Amino acid sequence: MKKMKQIMAWIGIIVLVGLYVVTFILGVTGNEATQGLLMASIACTVIVPCLMYGMMLIAKVLKGNDDAPGTEKPEKKDKDCR
Repeated sequence: MKKMKQIMAWIGIIVLVGLYVVTFILGVTGNEATQGLLMASIACTVIVPCLMYGMMLIAKVLKGNDDAPGTEKPEKKDKDCR
């Protein structure tokens, strides 16, 4: 589960950086379709992290919450130590 979270985080970082670069380029250039593409890029900047968070929540529910506090196995206590 931890490895999947790391992979998803890196994919999210790459996608968001790409969106920021595209948003910057579209903001600088003056084209007819620039305004629509700029708005789509800004919207995806908000939507992509929300979707990734939702996917991680669904994966956690389907697999079980391994990272939750209190799910550790109790340690065996030594009977000699009192």
